[in-house]
Amino acid sequence: MDPSALFNQLKTAEPFFLMAGPNVIESEDHIFYMAKHIKAITSKLGVQLIFKSSFDKANRTSSKSFRGPGLEEGLKILEKVKLAYDLPIVTDVHESIQCEAVGKVADIIQIPAFLCRQTDLLVAAAKTGRIINIKKGQFCAPSVMANSAEKIRLAGNQNVMVCERGTMFGYNDLIVDPRNFEWMREANCPVVADVTHSLQQPAGKKLEGGGVASGGLGELIPCISRTAVAVGVNGIFMEVHNDPLNAPVDGPTQWPLRHLEELLEELVAIAGVSKGKQQFHIDLTPFSY
Repeated sequence: MDPSALFNQLKTAEPFFLMAGPNVIESEDHIFYMAKHIKAITSKLGVQLIFKSSFDKANRTSSKSFRGPGLEEGLKILEKVKLAYDLPIVTDVHESIQCEAVGKVADIIQIPAFLCRQTDLLVAAAKTGRIINIKKGQFCAPSVMANSAEKIRLAGNQNVMVCERGTMFGYNDLIVDPRNFEWMREANCPVVADVTHSLQQPAGKKLEGGGVASGGLGELIPCISRTAVAVGVNGIFMEVHNDPLNAPVDGPTQWPLRHLEELLEELVAIAGVSKGKQQFHIDLTPFSY
């Protein structure tokens, strides 16, 4: 699909659009399995789906952690699932040199939170012409995202979104400030809530034999999701897995596939009664009967 046409669809998507899939490509069979089941659920509920998975998790806590199949093999798998299920694809890049190849397959290129201010990477992604989803750095104020979005536009690409994924709270925890969903609208583009990574506990889990890994509070995914939808975000980013306890990456914060339909049904209902996408006009003039 033409990037601008898809972007316009996402800007006006009701009740919201959903970016969902397993954190990382584990195998071709697993990707096809997840895409089939997630699409069936979103189609039933009338939620627009962008299928998500990563070909390489370059920022793992440990060098021993599973990273994925790599750029070449990963893009082949994503292209196959895109064609098989007629799904737009979102995946992330970590280096400028990856952008051209990724832009030939992905409909949305995602900029990781750690890299949200890296000008060369943002410009290289923008020049592909694809929609760019920039995750807010855990270390950044929401106001920073207006600058990051502007870097995309100045590179000649108007199709940009910004994504809240939590803010560092001490050394091994993140918090989600609902005010950010509102303040990030100052970037003048769609706002996405990452309801899974925002519940990570970075490097918060000690491993047997030494070292650390990221833990998380996956049981709070419904809480953050309900909040984001009530506030009126345009999109939800949610990593989903059929077997989170045995997922090679970020198992603690991947939502169980068996509960996806139940949660989405509730979120659609919340969106149906919320006026979060409308600005509340506050009258501060004196009140009298």
